[in-house]
Amino acid sequence: MPSQTKKHPDTQLVHTFELSNGLKLLVQEDHRAPVVVSQIWYKIGSSYEPIGLTGISHILEHMMFKGTPKYGVGEFSRIIAENGGDENAFTHYDYTGYYQLLDVAKLPIAFELEADRMRHLTLDPEEFEKERQVVMEERLMRTEDDPHGKAYERWMAAAYISTAYHHMPIGWMHDIQNITVTDLRAWYEKWYAPNNALIVVVGDVRPEAVYQLAQQYFGHLKPAELPIVKPQLEIQPLGKRQVAVKVPAEVPWFGMAYNVPSLKMDLTSIEPYVLCVIATILNGGRSSRLSQDLIRGKAVAASANAWYDPYCRLDSLFVLEGTPAISHRVADVEKALLAQIKRLKTTTVTAEELARVKTRAIALKTYAQDSISRQANEIGGLEAAGLPWRLRDEYIAGISTVTPEQIKTVAKRYLTNERLTVLKLKPLKIS
Repeated sequence: MPSQTKKHPDTQLVHTFELSNGLKLLVQEDHRAPVVVSQIWYKIGSSYEPIGLTGISHILEHMMFKGTPKYGVGEFSRIIAENGGDENAFTHYDYTGYYQLLDVAKLPIAFELEADRMRHLTLDPEEFEKERQVVMEERLMRTEDDPHGKAYERWMAAAYISTAYHHMPIGWMHDIQNITVTDLRAWYEKWYAPNNALIVVVGDVRPEAVYQLAQQYFGHLKPAELPIVKPQLEIQPLGKRQVAVKVPAEVPWFGMAYNVPSLKMDLTSIEPYVLCVIATILNGGRSSRLSQDLIRGKAVAASANAWYDPYCRLDSLFVLEGTPAISHRVADVEKALLAQIKRLKTTTVTAEELARVKTRAIALKTYAQDSISRQANEIGGLEAAGLPWRLRDEYIAGISTVTPEQIKTVAKRYLTNERLTVLKLKPLKIS
């Protein structure tokens, strides 16, 4: 049965449906143009993978384009392109997603193709071997041969001790090399089922008509007996961790990652919103502290950033990183970033600065609604991570209530040495 929920008057209505086989459908109308984005999200990503099978979700994403008995290798992409559409896919820690952007009249084509490959992949051994080589090359290009990619991977492996964010979605090379097509088929049959999937449709559509299409194309698919997912919590950090990565590189790099909670840990907590505000204070445009103090002011850093993701399935990180300017060292960037953390704990943010930061955060959130793809990504990303989509509409309210005292309190509680993992990329001479 369909249901409708609306958080406040200026929020667009999201219509929620569930098919008898467990498939969830979320539809939002946007009639500004005769187009539609159709996304299917599977609640399976790298954070579900055990050691020995890391990267298997990403390999499966590649194999989803390698044919079914009805549509051969490459036919999915060819048909979407012939109908004037764009399509792609992505593998995340918490989910794997596939999307198409089409003329609204072509939505049945996307549904038919996605329904076909949800349960009927061929998984030909020869195609698997070809695609495994593609994934290995991808890892070489983005991680093994990229100083930042390699350093970032080791950094995250040290920052996450007891949760599966410990490894990247691409997986470890030795696991990619040893995954078999039998492993892949078992993973596919275990997780790619209607009761582990979510469809998000945003565009020039009528919700009831989309629901009928979903019934037509997906309603006959049988659900799977899904494995019980055990809870994962990051263990209490007991002290500062340091990672030194020595690789051929042109410039050094410094990073600080603090173990912090995500919104998933407590949906009623204000702390994730406070951490979002802190990230914007530090890295919210040219008027932000990192830009003013480190880059344009003292010119200690050539670049400096801070970020935090509140919408994770597991615990999150609050991250700061920077590259020293030509005349400075990593130690100078470290000192400057630590000074910024100390300032957050000891000096109250002024009402003027906080108002500016909130305005920017709210504006960026509002402008995201101009894109139907961004709207769909917000809805699907939340739901696929096990969070209610309505949280997207609570973001502005959460940000708006943050106070200067809460900023100091949260900074003192979480931005501590006990929770800190430091990264130092030390360049070796490039031969």
